[in-house]
Amino acid sequence: MLIKIENFYRRLNRLWGRILSIVFLLMAVNVFFDVVMRYSFHNSSVAMQELEWHLFSIVILFGVSVSLIDEAHVRVDFLYDRMSLRSKALINIIGTVFFLLPLALLILFGSLDFVEDSYRIGEISENPGGLPYRYLIKGMIPLSFFLLIFSAFGYTVQNINILRNAGADKTHPRQHGTPEESK
Repeated sequence: MLIKIENFYRRLNRLWGRILSIVFLLMAVNVFFDVVMRYSFHNSSVAMQELEWHLFSIVILFGVSVSLIDEAHVRVDFLYDRMSLRSKALINIIGTVFFLLPLALLILFGSLDFVEDSYRIGEISENPGGLPYRYLIKGMIPLSFFLLIFSAFGYTVQNINILRNAGADKTHPRQHGTPEESK
């Protein structure tokens, strides 16, 4: 059952990673267009520049969730790499439950008023020609941390599966690629 749950999270993670790839591509096209307009035609758009930052923030905020399940997040690798699979899994579970989840919940609930205030006052860019509906980009903060919490559960299940299998064969699919990668 836990393997099925882990695979479900992994499939969602892959889907979300593909969506973020498209957002990143849109950001790159936007930056290219802005640079060409600025340096070739001496014309610049504040809205285009703000859109660059908005797309960048979406990639960063939501990319954290994708990197978590893929084990691409930052940690002290020179210590971590020398540990057994069992020790790594225990550290990952403890770190997720006692550090990641409380901080993510704090930011999730702490940012709701921030977004609500922005929506209530109809906040727009303070720059002339900037983007309206500032609450939409601010709304990405609680949404991304909700996704991080969701991904943290999948990451915890993944590490529980490693713990369960560590005594049997000392390997886990994440150590040798996912079933989807081998197809």
